[in-house]
Amino acid sequence: MPYIGKSPVGGGFHKLDNLTASATATYALTLGGAAYYPETANQLLVSLNGVIQAPQDSFTVSGSNLIFDSALTASDSIDFVVALGDVLGVQGVTDGAVSTNKIANGAVTAAKLAAGVQGVAGISSSSTSGTALSIDANNIVTTPSKPMMSVRGQSTSASNPAVFSTFVEITGWASTSVNVGNCLQNGRFRAPLTGIYSLSGFSHRGAAANYRFFGMYHYDGSTYTAVVTNYANADYDEYTIGSSLLYPMTAGDEILLGWDSSYTSWLAGEQRCSFTGYLVS
Repeated sequence: MPYIGKSPVGGGFHKLDNLTASATATYALTLGGAAYYPETANQLLVSLNGVIQAPQDSFTVSGSNLIFDSALTASDSIDFVVALGDVLGVQGVTDGAVSTNKIANGAVTAAKLAAGVQGVAGISSSSTSGTALSIDANNIVTTPSKPMMSVRGQSTSASNPAVFSTFVEITGWASTSVNVGNCLQNGRFRAPLTGIYSLSGFSHRGAAANYRFFGMYHYDGSTYTAVVTNYANADYDEYTIGSSLLYPMTAGDEILLGWDSSYTSWLAGEQRCSFTGYLVS
């Protein structure tokens, strides 16, 4: 119900302590000797040299400081500063009255979110466009991109140092299907991020005698370590041999494939060998 007659005044109106102009633009506001903190420059009525100043244009506030747009001199006169009412606590806000523009950038933090949505704080993207992560109505999570590589068919090879005297590394591939994150480096899978990777490598053996060897190796910049090694018996005319596994890698680590150099029938043909790796988590 509206008031009959003059409405009661809400908030205090104060003439702040006198200020003496000098060669500076910044002046500390006080009331009764204590620091005074205006909520906004629009709350202040400031007279300088007999002229009322426009808030935001002629002056601003920062904390308890009044800041003119340019430095004054000792010959200037700050006639008075009046605070036009204190900002009072709001008891209730009309539904829909708080818009996006009324919320300061960065004001909503993870600490202010309910427990069920705390995970939002962990979603980030350095991209200037697009969506970092999405969850559809069936709770299927998708991301725009993830480090991955898939190649097939031997193109070139070279002796691999410090693994076996007979071990030959594949250094080139005939076809590259996928290479997201530039994971394919000189025929090897190089991890761009630290995490757990899914790796698989397969090779085909042509007709030949004796045992055949196939290996997948991890290189950390100084040491080669066997990830998986397989041998195949020559009882069969032709067969494919390989392995798939999950493997932890540090950013910059490499995985390479190779075979026993005693037999040239390995990895013949574009469709008969493959190498795949991608980030799982």
